[in-house]
Amino acid sequence: MSFCLIILAGGNSHRFRSKVGKPYQKIAGKSLIEINIDKARKIRPIKRIVLVYNKKDTKKIKSLKLKNIKLVLGGKNRQQSTFNALKYLIKNKGITKVLIHDVARPNFSVNLIYTIISKMKSFKAVVPKININDAVKQKIDSSLSEYILGKNRDNLFLTQTPQAFKLNEIYHLHKANSAKYKDDDISLYMDLNKVKFIEGEKNNFKITDWSDFENLRNVFKSKQNVGIGFDVHRLAPNRKLYLAGLKIKSKLGTLGHSDGDPVLHAITDAILGACQMGDIGQMFSDKNKKFKNIRSTILLKTVLNQIKFKGYFVNNIDINIITQTPKIKNLKNKMIENIAKLLEISKDKINIKGKTTEKLGVIGKEKAIACEVIASVVKYD
Repeated sequence: MSFCLIILAGGNSHRFRSKVGKPYQKIAGKSLIEINIDKARKIRPIKRIVLVYNKKDTKKIKSLKLKNIKLVLGGKNRQQSTFNALKYLIKNKGITKVLIHDVARPNFSVNLIYTIISKMKSFKAVVPKININDAVKQKIDSSLSEYILGKNRDNLFLTQTPQAFKLNEIYHLHKANSAKYKDDDISLYMDLNKVKFIEGEKNNFKITDWSDFENLRNVFKSKQNVGIGFDVHRLAPNRKLYLAGLKIKSKLGTLGHSDGDPVLHAITDAILGACQMGDIGQMFSDKNKKFKNIRSTILLKTVLNQIKFKGYFVNNIDINIITQTPKIKNLKNKMIENIAKLLEISKDKINIKGKTTEKLGVIGKEKAIACEVIASVVKYD
């Protein structure tokens, strides 16, 4: 089965009360939009992703530089935004089923999506739900009288997204009910006999206000891991010097099996350590000829692709470059910019410090250069 995921990010975030709307709030250097997309890309049946956005956020959405994502302009409310995406999809071949999802629920699990997709083999719609365990009361008038729902509470539940549908069916339901506002898509169905409600996830809560966002941030903090990386290379004349992926003008360069970039080697090692994936020597042995003189940028990108597949993303890194020459102070900004591009994180998540050994030892005598890195990663389950 081929699915398209529709991510709805066209709201105004009025209740969130922030100058930066919910879709563009960041956790571990990733906006909620990017977190949703990164998870979706791990799910093979999802062949296409449509993102619905608010016109006022055009500059923000462009700044994310999203690849292979169809952008659709949203409407005045959620229902109109969904219909805009469905109108685009109905004209395209290859997609027969859709997942409709609110960007404000970025903490769904990949397992939940696979469960929804598998149930679509037997049902026309699949919706995750959460049972209500708290006491539910309804105020009847302005007095203190309340109607306690008691046993009837068993028939009450909360729906979540993503919700899965047959494209043609949900499109025609939206088209026929365009004048009737519904707060989610399953509300358009009158006959629920072929709709499957599955158990949702408590962690798949919706971010409505700032306290919800803080709760989500705490969830991700609990998933942070830290790793340490270290690398040292001898310096020699008539050799190239690469630091942080940049070719540096220097009378001395590094000796190494690859390009000898101690900064990227230490970063790579720190990331591997944080993800419990061994070390750079295990993954790229200096006994293997195919890694001879290879650029360290290639090695780092290989590792980044592997950790992404496992659901990890780099949160921040702290770097000590220990050298008598060259001076790091004037190179720091360019290094940070290049590392940020390589790791696909914000520059403010990277710190570089230049250190010397006060002319002591082989580093102080300009015979070696070393680098140590601490990296934290977050796992988006």
